[in-house]
Amino acid sequence: MPAPENRVKSAMKAGHVQFGLWLASANPTIAEIASRAGFDWCLIDGEHAPTALPLVLAQLQAMAGGDAAVAMRLPVGDVRLVKQALDLGLQTLLIPMVNTAEQAREMVRATRYPPHGIRGVGAAMARATSYGANTDYLPNACDQICLIVQAETVEALDNLDDIAAVDGVDCVFLGPADLAASLGHLGNTGHPEVQDAIRDAVRRIKAAGKAVGLITFDEAAIAGLVELGGDFIAVGGDIALLAHAIHRRAETAQSLKPR
Repeated sequence: MPAPENRVKSAMKAGHVQFGLWLASANPTIAEIASRAGFDWCLIDGEHAPTALPLVLAQLQAMAGGDAAVAMRLPVGDVRLVKQALDLGLQTLLIPMVNTAEQAREMVRATRYPPHGIRGVGAAMARATSYGANTDYLPNACDQICLIVQAETVEALDNLDDIAAVDGVDCVFLGPADLAASLGHLGNTGHPEVQDAIRDAVRRIKAAGKAVGLITFDEAAIAGLVELGGDFIAVGGDIALLAHAIHRRAETAQSLKPR
């Protein structure tokens, strides 16, 4: 049996908008709930969450019976981490802080077996092949990898056309928080300069024929990201949603105390 079809990659090629949830809790139970909630994808965050590889594996196992495709953001664009993530069975990777086309090309090489790349071959022991049971994985494994690079600095915007032109990059994801900081507007993603930069970046990514990744934790802003041209859109995060619900429930309960 060949490597399974990557539904995220197929949807990007077809031009379909996909909505997903950011998972930063490093909790398999929450991941399992999210995978069955109706999202197109769920993304395990390895950059700003306490997610070591054993916890990544536990979340993947918990989500195996869900409907959502699973992606992961690595903590950094490191060839060794790419190899480990792919061997765990992940097929969609988001690489943060990609500032140059050369960085993007290195990540493409990291996701491909030789002669097209430098991914080490450990398929016989990998979860990606059901621990060796899938003996037909290798020939088409590279075809089912979806590589998303994150542009979130002024340097990345300066090099955006070259980054988006890299063969093997499927999507460029715009990180508004870091981009705002890089532009001198720390904590203010709504600043006009930041928003203008995002709109211009979307236009340039689309012109290169690549999908656009966007994120918001504001429910009212989702429609605007679709209108802007987002293809791979994060519409919230597990920690943020849980914190909001907990605080709201406490406020509601406290308001009912006899005075």
